[in-house]
Amino acid sequence: MRLGLRLCSVRMTAELRHLRAFLAIADAGSVTSAAAVLRMSQPALSRTLRQLEAHLGVRLVDRTTHHLELTTDGRRFLDKAATAVAAVDEALDPARLRPWPLRLGHAWSAFGRHTTPLLRRWKETYPQTPLELLRVDERSAGLLSGKVDVALMRAPLIPREAEGLLGEWLCNEPRVAAVPADSELAAHTGPLNLASLAHHPIALNTVSGLTTLELWPEEIRPDPDAAVLVANTDDWLGAIAAGSAVGVSTSATAEMHPHPDVVYRPLAGTGDVPLMLIWRESPAGSGRPGHPAVPQLVRVALEVLAEDERGTG
Repeated sequence: MRLGLRLCSVRMTAELRHLRAFLAIADAGSVTSAAAVLRMSQPALSRTLRQLEAHLGVRLVDRTTHHLELTTDGRRFLDKAATAVAAVDEALDPARLRPWPLRLGHAWSAFGRHTTPLLRRWKETYPQTPLELLRVDERSAGLLSGKVDVALMRAPLIPREAEGLLGEWLCNEPRVAAVPADSELAAHTGPLNLASLAHHPIALNTVSGLTTLELWPEEIRPDPDAAVLVANTDDWLGAIAAGSAVGVSTSATAEMHPHPDVVYRPLAGTGDVPLMLIWRESPAGSGRPGHPAVPQLVRVALEVLAEDERGTG
């Protein structure tokens, strides 16, 4: 009698170590370097990566090129893996066990002149939940990388990045021009316009900023080769104060970053910039925020805005 052998395939369950391995490879740009960082052998790390790819059913890393690169699926998975690992590290951090802080990220200028009233109102109303205001020099203000729970954002996200995110519109901020205090532009008492800035080098925050040269119509677009590229608000202000460039931002920057060598002027002919509170929904996809205090933060922010409107109305 012949005995038939039944082969049973057991589906692997991905573990935290698989995510850490993938993140290390993506960060290091090679399996060899990542293996050294993780203090494991290269074959063991390659095997761990293959296990994760088998579990997901997609290839995350392109091994056919001379330099290791993430595939399209790998780039999509990168943010999810980083968020998951950050969430686990947060949950297992004894220092954050009690209370659970609410981390509010911003890339620049926070909540403008409403920042201090928001922080004070939160401390008075919810003293058991610390509100940590963090500047993160990323376009998403640390939300996509898992560094914060909720973010004040002005830069729009592309549709792929917006998956699994929820948000609340807070207000619209008018654009302003930032010019050196000793320049001819600063002597103007009225609003400036894009044409008046077009012949000057433009300071562009390429890491977390909102302004690009696309803001100008093509016929008056500033020379891209003359642009002064910076990575954060501090360097942006420094370039303008030194007379090396002019810049465009919103009224919140004028409120949060006064500078003796920089003059802010209203900028006519440009649309306002919407300010949003953005957060991740819970991993289960229930439509609820990942941090339980997010709804309270939204309510407090709207209350602060409403009080300001009544006070100036």
